[in-house]
Amino acid sequence: MTPPSLPPLFTGWFAYLGWTPHAHQMAMLEAAEEKRNALLIAPTGGGKTLAGFLPTLVELSERPRDGLHTLYISPLKALAVDIHRNLEMPIAQMRLAIRHETRTGDTPAAKRERQRRRPPQILMTTPESLALLLSYPDAGDIFRGLRTVIVDELHALAGTKRGDLLALGLARLATLAPAHRRVGLSATVAHPDALVAWLSRSGRAGGRADGDVRTVLGRQGAKAEIDILRTVERLPWSGHMAVHAMGEVYERIREAGTTLVFVNTRAQAELVFQELWRLNEDGLAIALHHGSLAAEQRRKVEAAMAQGRLRAVVATSSLDLGIDWAAVDLVVQVGAPKGASRLLQRIGRANHRLDSPSKALLVPANRFEVLECRAAMDAVAEMTLDGDPPPPGGLDVLAQHLLGVACSGPFQADALYREITSAAPYADLSRRDYDDVLSFVATGGYALAAYERFRRLTLEEDGFYRLSDKGVARQYRMNVGTIVEEVMVTVRLRRGRVLGKAEEYFFQGLVPGDTFMFAGELLRFEGLKDTVAECTRGGQGEPKVPAYAGGRMPLSTHLADRVRRNLSDPSRWSVLPEAVHEWLRLQRWRSVLPGRDDLLVETFPRGNKQFMVAYCFEGRNAHQTLGMLLTRRMERARLSPLGFVATDYVLAVWSLRSAADHPDGLAALFDEDMLGDDLEAWMDESSLLRRTFRNVAVIAGLIERRAPGQEKTGRQVTFSSDLIYDVLRRHEPDHVLLRATRRDAARGLMDVERVAALLRRARGKLTHKALDRISPLAVPILLEIGREQVHGAARDDLLAEAEEELVAEAMPELAGRRLPQGMLPF
Repeated sequence: MTPPSLPPLFTGWFAYLGWTPHAHQMAMLEAAEEKRNALLIAPTGGGKTLAGFLPTLVELSERPRDGLHTLYISPLKALAVDIHRNLEMPIAQMRLAIRHETRTGDTPAAKRERQRRRPPQILMTTPESLALLLSYPDAGDIFRGLRTVIVDELHALAGTKRGDLLALGLARLATLAPAHRRVGLSATVAHPDALVAWLSRSGRAGGRADGDVRTVLGRQGAKAEIDILRTVERLPWSGHMAVHAMGEVYERIREAGTTLVFVNTRAQAELVFQELWRLNEDGLAIALHHGSLAAEQRRKVEAAMAQGRLRAVVATSSLDLGIDWAAVDLVVQVGAPKGASRLLQRIGRANHRLDSPSKALLVPANRFEVLECRAAMDAVAEMTLDGDPPPPGGLDVLAQHLLGVACSGPFQADALYREITSAAPYADLSRRDYDDVLSFVATGGYALAAYERFRRLTLEEDGFYRLSDKGVARQYRMNVGTIVEEVMVTVRLRRGRVLGKAEEYFFQGLVPGDTFMFAGELLRFEGLKDTVAECTRGGQGEPKVPAYAGGRMPLSTHLADRVRRNLSDPSRWSVLPEAVHEWLRLQRWRSVLPGRDDLLVETFPRGNKQFMVAYCFEGRNAHQTLGMLLTRRMERARLSPLGFVATDYVLAVWSLRSAADHPDGLAALFDEDMLGDDLEAWMDESSLLRRTFRNVAVIAGLIERRAPGQEKTGRQVTFSSDLIYDVLRRHEPDHVLLRATRRDAARGLMDVERVAALLRRARGKLTHKALDRISPLAVPILLEIGREQVHGAARDDLLAEAEEELVAEAMPELAGRRLPQGMLPF
C-alpha cells in the first residue's frame, strides 16, 4: 500500500507554522486509511493529540458530512476543554467547516439537549458523559455514523473503574456503530499489551482478527533534567508537608518563568500554597488548583495558565494529565512521587517541546523520601516504568452498565453477554458472575427480591429484559459514574460566592468561630446548613487545614524494590545528602540495614512498652493490613499489643510484651497462613468491608446518592449501606455485591497481593535484630505515633522536641555534636 500523503491544504498549514509532520503522525494517518485501530505511545511534546485528530481533520476536509464523526474521551474535564481550545487553531487557520464541542457535567442542559438532536462532527467528552448518552433511547441515532473514537491518556483509565465503564461503553458503541475504529493515546506505558487488548474489538491482544490494533511508537525526546533539592535547612526525620523547604522552592519559582508545583494531597496543596503566598514578597501570580475547588475557579486558573499570566500553580493530580502548557519551565514535585510512571507523567507537564529537556525538582519531605526520590530519578533515567497490569473489571460497574443498557431499550441476556466479553476488562467474565449481576440488577438478588424498589428489570415472554418503571431511567441518569468520594459539603461565603467543596466529616468537627484554610484563604466557620458550610473571611487564631480523605498514592512495587536496593548497597550512598548518608552509616553501626530480598525486624524497649519495627517497603495500605493481622496474632499469643503505625516504608507495633517472646519465635508472627483464617476473620469484623461495600453499592445502583430535588448526606448513605450489608451477610453471604466488595478490598485498601509478596520474601529470610534501644532507622516511624492528633502552630515545635529526644536516644554520639565518619567502627 502506498504510504499516505498530506493533502495540499494540510501541507501548507504545516509549512505556515514552520512544522514538519512527525513520522508517528503520518503512521496514524496510514492506520486510519487501513481502517485499523491504533495505539500511539509518544512522549509529551511529540504532537500526540494532533496525531490522533489528524485523520479526522483530513477526512472531514475532503468529505464533509453532518453528524457525529469523532468522539474524543478524556479522563479529565479540563483536558477535554483544553483539547477543544487547541483544535480551534487548525480548524480556524485552515477554515475547515467542522463543528467541535465539549460535553461534560459542566455543560448547560440546553446545550446537551441540542447536542443529542444535532451532534457536532467532533465531540469531546468524559467516560461518564458517554455512559449518559448511551443510556438514551436515541443512542443508536446519535452514534450510527460514528467513525472514530479517540481515548486520551489511556494508561490513566485502563485498570480503573472509570476505565471499566468506558470499556463497556466502547463495546456498546461497537454494536451501535460497527464501522468505527479506536485510537488510544498515551505517553507513559508500563504494559503496552494490556492497552492493545483494551483497544481491541476482541478484548485480547494478538492476532489480526476483528481486534487488530497497530502500535505506533513516537520518537523519544530529550532526557529530562531532574534534581533533588539539597536543602540548607534541617532535613526532617518525619512529616509529609515539606514546609521547611518552601523558601527554597519559592526562590526556584522566582528564577523560572512558569512553574508547576505538584503535591500528593489536597491538604498539602492548601498548606504549600499558603506558605508560598506568605513568602511572596515579590507579588508573583501564584494560583491553586485541586479537585475540591469550584469548577469556575479551576477553569479560571487553567485559562490564566494557558495565557501565560501565572508564575506558578500549586496542584494535585487534577493537573497530572495532558493540559498543554508549552510555557512551563519547571516542574516541582513536593513530597515523594510514589511511582516512576507518575513522576514521568508530571515531568511531562514541563516544556512540551520534544527536543528540549524538561526540568524537574524533587523536594523530599523527610529522610525516607530522599531515598524514594533517588530511586524515582534512577528509574526515570533508565526508563523502567511501574504500574500493575489492569485487573479484571468490577462487577459493580457491570451492574451499572447493564441498567444503562436497559434504559436505552430492551436487551437479550445472551447477546449482551457476548458484547460485554468483547471488552478487555470483562474478557474472562464467567457466565455465573454475569448471571448473578443481571439477577441483582433485575430483582436485587435472593435476599432483596421481596423489596419492590429493587425490582428494576422485567424479563418478558419474548426473552427481552425491559425496565420495570420509567422512573428507573431518571434515577440511573442522576447517579451514573464510578467516582465515589467522601460526601462533600459546599463551602460558601455568607451571602457570597461558592469557593468549592470539602468532606462532610471535617465540618462535623467544627464549631462556629473555628477557622480553617480553604481555596488559599483563611475562613471562619459560621454554621452548617444542609450540605452548605457558611463561612466568612478572616478570623483569629490558628487555622485547621481540611483533612481530605483522597489523594494518597501508595509507594509502587517497582520503587520499593529500588529503595531496598539502594539501602542495602553503600556504594550507592555517595549521591545522597550528607545527613541521610550519616543516618544510614549510623544504622549500619547500631543495627543492620534492610536487605534487598529479606525482611529486617527490630525489637527494642522504650519506656514501659516493647516495640517491633518491620522494614517492609510495601506501601501504606499493605502495611495497614499487615499491622491489623499482626496485632491479632500477638493478642492470641498474649503479647498484649497496644497499637501500630504504618508509613509507605515501615510498620511499627508496640505492646506490653516483646514480639520476640512469641512461643514459636518472632518469625511465626509473619507466617503466610495469616492470609487465611486471620484475614477472613479480620475482614468480617472490621469496618473496612463496610466502607468498601458502601462504594460498591453506590456504583452498582443499590444505593442512590441523588434523587429529584434531594441529595443524601453521607450519614444517610452510610446508614442505608450498613443496613443492607448486614441483611446480605446474614441471608445471602455469597451475594454478588459482597463478592465484589471482597475483591475490591483485597485489591485496594488492603493490598493483599503486596502483603502476600512480603510474607513470601520473609519466608526463611527474616532478620531479627534485638536492640537495647531505638535504632536510627526507626526514629521516623516512632515520630509518626500520635502526630495526627497535634494541630496548629504547636505541631512543629512538638515534633522538633520529639525528634531531639528520639535522636539523642538512638544516637547519643550526635547529641550536641556531629560524629565524624572516622569514629564509626566499620
